[in-house]
Amino acid sequence: MEVPAMAHNITSPLSPCEGMMKDLSLDALQLCERDGSKSQDGTISELEELPVPQNIKISNITCDSFKICWDMEPRSKERITHYFIDLNKKENKNSNKFKHKDVPTKLVAKAVPLPMTVRGHWFLSPRTEYTVAVQTASKQTDGDYAISEWSEIIEFCTADYSPVHLNQLLQKAEVIAGRMLRFSVFYRNQNKEYFDRARETQENRMLQAVKDNSGSHGSPISGKLEGIYFSCNTEFNTGKPPQDSPYGRHRFEVRADTLFSPDSNLYFGDFYCMYTAYHYVILVLAPKGSTGDEFCKQRLPALDITDNRFLTCKQDEKGDGSLVFHHAQDVILEVIYTEQVDLAVGTVAEISGHQLMSMSTVNAKKDPSCKTCNISVGR
Repeated sequence: MEVPAMAHNITSPLSPCEGMMKDLSLDALQLCERDGSKSQDGTISELEELPVPQNIKISNITCDSFKICWDMEPRSKERITHYFIDLNKKENKNSNKFKHKDVPTKLVAKAVPLPMTVRGHWFLSPRTEYTVAVQTASKQTDGDYAISEWSEIIEFCTADYSPVHLNQLLQKAEVIAGRMLRFSVFYRNQNKEYFDRARETQENRMLQAVKDNSGSHGSPISGKLEGIYFSCNTEFNTGKPPQDSPYGRHRFEVRADTLFSPDSNLYFGDFYCMYTAYHYVILVLAPKGSTGDEFCKQRLPALDITDNRFLTCKQDEKGDGSLVFHHAQDVILEVIYTEQVDLAVGTVAEISGHQLMSMSTVNAKKDPSCKTCNISVGR
C-alpha cells in the first residue's frame, strides 16, 4: 500500500521546525519537536511497549520510490498508529553539507498495511545511496506520541531512469529541436596526443571508453555504456562543422555514411543543459546486433532513423542509392558510436579556431532548475 499523500518531507535550510510550520500537519510538526528525546519532558511514555521494526526489507526500487516492509513482535501491535521513517543520503565526504538536498528527511506515515511504497521526487534522487531507519509510534489523546526505539539502519541505492522517464525527456527535447539541417560528416576533436596514441599503441584505432557522468543524474548509460563521442552539428551559414571546439585542436572527420546507415540503430540517451542557454541531446548510434545495440535495446527509447527530430539517415530522392543526413538545428548533439573506429576511414587535421574549454561537457552537471529539460522524477 502506498503512503497516503506521501508522508511529509521535513527538509529545510532553516531549523528543522521553522522550515515546515506553514505547510506540514500537526503529526509532522510534533515529530520534529519530539525527535531524539525519549522522555525529556515526561510527555513521551511507554517507550518499551511499542515493538521495534526488525528485519527491514527494501524492494521495488525505482529512481524516485521504493517499497519497505519489516517484521514486528505482536505485543502492542494494535496500538501502533504511525510509522516514523528516517531517510538520509549516505555519507559522502565530497558532498556539500549545506546544500538543501543533503538535509536529513523525516517522514511520518499512518500505520498502513505493509509493504508500503515511499514515493517522492522532491526528496528521492535517482542513482543515489540512502540509509533508512524506522520507528513505530502511537498517537496519544493529547496529540503527543509514544515511540519505539529506532530500528537498525538499512542501506540501498535508487535506480536509473526507466524507459518511461526517458520518453518524457525525449518529448521535451523534441519540442525545442528546431528545423533539420543537412550534414555530411561526423567529427571528433581531441588533442594531438590522443591521435598519436591511437596510431602508436592502439593499431591506428580509436577505442571505446565508458561514458562519463555528464547529463541527467538518472541516465542509465552513464558509467556503463562504452562508446566514442562524435559531433555532427554544422554552422547554419556555411553548412560545415565549426572551427572552434572545447576538446582539442585536432579533428578526425569521417563520412557520415561510414558510421550511419540503414544497418544502424539509433537511441535517445539524454537531454540536459549546464546552466546556459544551450541544450544538449545525447544519442547512441549502434550497428545492429552489436554489443552496444543490445545494451541500448533494454534501456533506451529507439528512434526511427528516417523520421525523428534529431538525426536522420534517408535514401536520396535521386534514386541512386546514396544517403542523405540531417541534424537538428537548435540543440547540440552528442552522438555516441558504440564501436571502434579505424583512423584510416577518415582524416585527421588541425582546426583553425579556438579551444573553448568553457563549453566542455565532460562530467557536466545538469541544471536541476531548468524547466525545459527536467522532468518531475528525481532531481
